[in-house]
Amino acid sequence: MSAGNKRRTVLVTGAGGALAKRVLQRLRDRYELVAVDFRRKVDTEPGIHSYLVELHKRGFEDVFAAHAIDAVIHIGRIFTHEKNRDQRYNANVLGTKRLLDLSRKYGVRQVMIHSTYFVYGASPYNPALLDEETPLKASEVTQDLVDSVELESLANIYLWKHPDLHITILRPCNLLGPGVRNSMSILLARPLVPVLIGFSPMMQFLHVEDMADAMVLAFERNQPGIYNVAPEDYVPYQQAVIECGCRRLPIPSIPPALPKGISSALNWNAFFPPYLINYFKYPVILDGRLFRETFGWKPRRNLNDIFSYYRKQKLNARPV
Repeated sequence: MSAGNKRRTVLVTGAGGALAKRVLQRLRDRYELVAVDFRRKVDTEPGIHSYLVELHKRGFEDVFAAHAIDAVIHIGRIFTHEKNRDQRYNANVLGTKRLLDLSRKYGVRQVMIHSTYFVYGASPYNPALLDEETPLKASEVTQDLVDSVELESLANIYLWKHPDLHITILRPCNLLGPGVRNSMSILLARPLVPVLIGFSPMMQFLHVEDMADAMVLAFERNQPGIYNVAPEDYVPYQQAVIECGCRRLPIPSIPPALPKGISSALNWNAFFPPYLINYFKYPVILDGRLFRETFGWKPRRNLNDIFSYYRKQKLNARPV
């Protein structure tokens, strides 16, 4: 291969996750790939370099020194239910800062950051549709989402201060599908799901395959900026619970501290975290028009395609 046709080298963080695995699979034929994960060294396809390293630790720079990295797709971060607040802050905020600083130091020319709709915060005063200019208020609702908001704020600073990095920030709605281990997926995989009496907010759901398509499309089109990634349809939360084959467990919603206390007492932190209770009360609906129009993207899987996976899980688990 001539120097003029040299394939770009792309570093993908969070390589052990369901979304990152799909992104790596889509890119492997066109790019040299470097896979990084903080949990374990990921078994990858031949020719893909794999590293076990924490982004905020010294060893992460060795990855940049060993490979001439042209672009970064930053998917890896600790979910709210996985570690305590300090550990999440170190990994998500300090780790992202280290990644961005190393990207500048080693001449990386493109960075994509996977964020979350949680940064907007859930409030009865939210507008019907939240566009990319809506203030990020999650940290005002709960300190447990501070790291998510600060990660985004940090990325925003680098986006405008260092345009040479060509930063793209994606804020998806709820991701579901095979292999996904976020709170919503863990919740809907259960046979019995808590719901708040008197509340069933509208929610958006996106299949992990569609999000992988969206990330690769945005990466290859390289239009820096901030984008919500969400379908145009949405559904009441309690309807989604039913369509996933779950039975509902009603719990009191007032006084406000009661559902949080129940969740904590019953150790529901992995799937019904106390600090996300407001997201099960108030709608957080993303306006995804900017992403759809900029990149010509449309999800290929509908709500039934998404929910059927969870229904089938429960049917297969039933004794014959």
